[in-house]
Amino acid sequence: FNLIVITAIIRYIYYPVTKDKDYLFTYFLISLTVFLLCVLLDSVKLQLGFALGLFAIFGIIRYRTDPIPIKEMTYLFLVIGVSVVNALANKKISHAELVFANLMIVFVTFGMERIWLLKGESRKNVIYEKIELIVPERREELLADLKERTGIDIIRVEVRKIDFLKDTANLCIFYYENNSK
Repeated sequence: FNLIVITAIIRYIYYPVTKDKDYLFTYFLISLTVFLLCVLLDSVKLQLGFALGLFAIFGIIRYRTDPIPIKEMTYLFLVIGVSVVNALANKKISHAELVFANLMIVFVTFGMERIWLLKGESRKNVIYEKIELIVPERREELLADLKERTGIDIIRVEVRKIDFLKDTANLCIFYYENNSK
């Protein structure tokens, strides 16, 4: 059941919007690991403390590793949370309540991602060689150059990584799907 819910969230909500395969593998394996860990350690009866401890561990990992974008971190916590809820559900919680809770998470995530917040916003990663334009003072020039070269009506851009040895920058451009040429 947990795998079905996680697949719905990651494969059918997260992936179609981001088109980013980097995190798919991670999300599925973390979900599986957390779920199995919780199921196997459920007999120890550390339920709430154990669940909060997992969140704390991943929170610490968040600040000790390469920066993960906020949206991806949110999906990571969502995957962990769903796995913990599904694994620690006991006889006090009916199957109907568990299904309702999972469906609520899936529908709210879908609604926020596709309907309400982003209104068709898409993104692409671009390797950009004019690093003199990535400074905040030249943001308008950067946007104009990217729009001219890609043919996409870009609404915003984020600088992800700068490589001064190669004079390139990894950028993430954001645009509305129906406005691109």
